[in-house]
Amino acid sequence: MITVEGLTKVYGNTVSVDNVSFQAKPGRVTGFLGPNGAGKSTCMRMMTGLTPPTRGHATILGKDYSKLDNPGRHVGVLLDASAQHVGRTGHEVLTIGAKTMGLPADRVTEILDVVGLTPAEAKRRVGDYSLGMRQRLGIGHALLGDPDVLILDEPANGLDPAGIRWMRGLLRSYAERGGTVLLSSHLLHEVEQVADDLVMIGRGRIVRQGSKQELLRGAGTNAASTDDAALASALQAAGIPVQRTQTGIHTPAEPIDVGRVAAQHGIVLVQLGAAGGAGLEEMFLNLTAADSREVAR
Repeated sequence: MITVEGLTKVYGNTVSVDNVSFQAKPGRVTGFLGPNGAGKSTCMRMMTGLTPPTRGHATILGKDYSKLDNPGRHVGVLLDASAQHVGRTGHEVLTIGAKTMGLPADRVTEILDVVGLTPAEAKRRVGDYSLGMRQRLGIGHALLGDPDVLILDEPANGLDPAGIRWMRGLLRSYAERGGTVLLSSHLLHEVEQVADDLVMIGRGRIVRQGSKQELLRGAGTNAASTDDAALASALQAAGIPVQRTQTGIHTPAEPIDVGRVAAQHGIVLVQLGAAGGAGLEEMFLNLTAADSREVAR
């Protein structure tokens, strides 16, 4: 369990993180989402004792991170896969971690197999690794102590599609065994595939949070008909906002309301359903638009 209460960080006149509160629960993957620069990494650094908060606090397994005995055995952390000693081999990096945590040497071999680094790759220096290999090594280091909690910042960076699928499966199985996973990303689709709960942050503030199912229900409806212009006009006349899309229309209304209006006006529907991931992505982009480098359209 991770509990964050009123976490705030101020640098001079800049509020980087503003009164952030949420929980990441055992047996669930919590996606921590926001554009680059939204405050995700600063929050994670405060959770793990690397950056002192201006106000508020965070606990992991009921304690401050600094109060955990042998923290690597309880919390696996990956904040920056590039922050590894480039002169050491992958095997040496994990061996040092294992010795620090009091783990047997065979745990290193076991973890190398889990993250898909071959014996030959484990003997190479980290400076010769691709970003994807560094990510695998960083995830391996986080898993080394068989912790109850994982805190991972942008772990899919540099992974190819097969690597991303591997990571999703790894995190899902970890949560299904009762582990707590907090996974940050600026890419909704990446996290949506694996997360149970979502926390969306923009300009250092939480803009929406809840279970994925709850947020999907609020993502609206997609519909298409034999006459989308007539359907859009009928919905607008009924006081229901409409956005035209390439494949039909999108509206925040429930599918039953759209179907009812279409039936009243004799409009034949060829598609009607909850917006799902596409609607959730639109919600995410709109909620965090002010903190994005790109303009939401």
